[in-house]
Amino acid sequence: MSDRLKQIIKKQSQKENEGLMHAEDVVQLVGFVIGDEEYAVPILSIQEIIKPFPWTRVPQVPKYVIGVFNMRGAVIPLIDLRLKFRLSPKKQNEETRFIVMRDGDDVAGFVIDRLTMAIRIKKSNIGPAPDTANTEETMIEGVGKQADKIITILKVKKLLQRDF
Repeated sequence: MSDRLKQIIKKQSQKENEGLMHAEDVVQLVGFVIGDEEYAVPILSIQEIIKPFPWTRVPQVPKYVIGVFNMRGAVIPLIDLRLKFRLSPKKQNEETRFIVMRDGDDVAGFVIDRLTMAIRIKKSNIGPAPDTANTEETMIEGVGKQADKIITILKVKKLLQRDF
């Protein structure tokens, strides 16, 4: 193999390794709005994002569990994040979406006010949950800083935790 060819192969593998290192430094999230705040969850925790459709109410559950729905044979609880976050209820509109999240065997659908976008944030731009939050009980994984805004990153495992 010629020296020139060896140099080209070496440069290509260096670029690939750099690309992998940079990819590991970035967290991919999906952003959404509840009330006036923007939140995000890791993109890999999302099973589906769908437009609202009818669900069945269930008695004797917390108010934020508005019912259950059938998705391909699985009965999934539907949680209104506005109510879970102690905000006033809001009538669903054309921007309302259901986000189905999964963590292992735990699955639930969440009603959000509006989907924003896919977000890529460097790990170095994600800070810890605020000191005001009890670290074990909080749903906040961290706070992502972008040039023009701050996004609260939620713990999917905590969102899916059943207390009903």
